[in-house]
Amino acid sequence: MFQGVFTALITPFKNDKIDFDALGAVIENQKKHGVDGIVPCGTTGESPTLSYEEHEAVIEFCVKNAKGKMKILAGTGSNSTDEAVHFTSFAKKIGCDGALMVSPYYNKPTQKGLYLHYKKVADTVDIPIVLYNIAGRTAVNIETATMARLFKDCKNIVGVKEASGSLDQMSSVKSAIPEIELISGDDVLTLPLLSIGGCGVISVLSNIVPGEVVSLVRTFEKGNLKEAEKIHYKLLPLAKSMFVETNPIPVKTAASMLGMCSPELRLPMCEMDDTNKSKLEKALKDFGLL
Repeated sequence: MFQGVFTALITPFKNDKIDFDALGAVIENQKKHGVDGIVPCGTTGESPTLSYEEHEAVIEFCVKNAKGKMKILAGTGSNSTDEAVHFTSFAKKIGCDGALMVSPYYNKPTQKGLYLHYKKVADTVDIPIVLYNIAGRTAVNIETATMARLFKDCKNIVGVKEASGSLDQMSSVKSAIPEIELISGDDVLTLPLLSIGGCGVISVLSNIVPGEVVSLVRTFEKGNLKEAEKIHYKLLPLAKSMFVETNPIPVKTAASMLGMCSPELRLPMCEMDDTNKSKLEKALKDFGLL
């Protein structure tokens, strides 16, 4: 259902307002390069600093501009279960293909709390749901047993975006739940994850090089492992440069260097340190983008 390359979209801003012209151009570029889907209002889209109205406006804009060309997997997670239900219901109503739900952050729920949170949303809204496991931002890991229980009890929970950084954990998930759609949440681990049964990536990097990320996944799917390996190593320095500071600071800065949008971020996200900006610029030049 959510196989291939899904781009975790940036949200362009201009004078502290959403720049829908720039967002539309980003979406068109994704279409042009054959990306399978887009993910608005995730971490890369600075969702924590979007108002309710902005969050819904971005999702609706993506549906209107990409539906039928790419799938829409909307970011609808929150540390409030009621808020997660609200945004997931909106995604269903507006015509999204699915919802990506990050675990509740800051609250630090128990495994039982995680189970009840996700089950409440899944039971309330009949839309395909992809769990988003990123303990580095949420302080809580979705343990494999909890994931297996959710997958068994909630028929509309179909996959997980794994951003734990642990191939051991990812292998554990795929071993315990063979049918789950295991999706990479780290660009540097896309190829390794595909090799253990993953089905694709929710990519930050594909905001700026969608064609190359698509090529990596398609090449692997065709069974050309040596060529996929070459693409992986070509992309690796650029992928690493996307995380020299907290995402989405580097990718938004890179997008501005490439003329895609302004570098504007919303506090507490802020302008890159000059040293890291130089590293990013070098990575873009080495890749041939500048």
